[in-house]
Amino acid sequence: MKEISNEEIQLVKTPVSMLKEIAPGVYLLAFTRYFDFIPGQVIAINDGIEQSPRLYSISSGHADPEVKILFNIKEDGFLTPRLSKCNAGDRILVSRPFGNFTCKEEDAWWIAAGTGIAPFVSMILSGKGKHNTLIHGGRTLNSFYFQEEIAKRMGTNYIRCCSAEHGNGVYEGRLTQYLSEQPYLPHNKKYYICGRSEMVVETRDLLINKGIPFENITSEIYF
Repeated sequence: MKEISNEEIQLVKTPVSMLKEIAPGVYLLAFTRYFDFIPGQVIAINDGIEQSPRLYSISSGHADPEVKILFNIKEDGFLTPRLSKCNAGDRILVSRPFGNFTCKEEDAWWIAAGTGIAPFVSMILSGKGKHNTLIHGGRTLNSFYFQEEIAKRMGTNYIRCCSAEHGNGVYEGRLTQYLSEQPYLPHNKKYYICGRSEMVVETRDLLINKGIPFENITSEIYF
């Protein structure tokens, strides 16, 4: 996610309890939870080197004993290649949670691409959004992270959109294509979008063109 300067936030040395590659180049990192958080919030992470920490959405439930972070390796990035080599017991620098990408107790549409699913997973595992619609876009079938748990909790309200592969029960095409094909999108609901900037901007513009009020749209951009 995006960068933040070391001067802006306090970081605490925290031991890693688990690192698991859940898809090619995509990892789930965990450490013992020592703070409370609101599902949808982020934390800043660094590994002790003199570089600005990066922000990552929490992808675990608010009462889970561990905090989990979902990330994919950026080949030209500084931190993610290093995080992918962590072992249990290694210490990283972690901030307390913050951020306003949090879901109120209201029916909403959640829209995510790739690892942008993380904040919504946190919300789902915290018991939120039982009647919401979740649209998850991915290029390949192995990019629908946490899909078993999401499907179990959301049923037919969980829609996977795959742009490069075919799968049973999966919409064939990008999530923006799926949205554009919908004859009607409810104007009175809130829409939460999380993913890379291009996807967020394209999706937001599409929703506005379909009559969704701008104030009903909340977004979180991954860099």
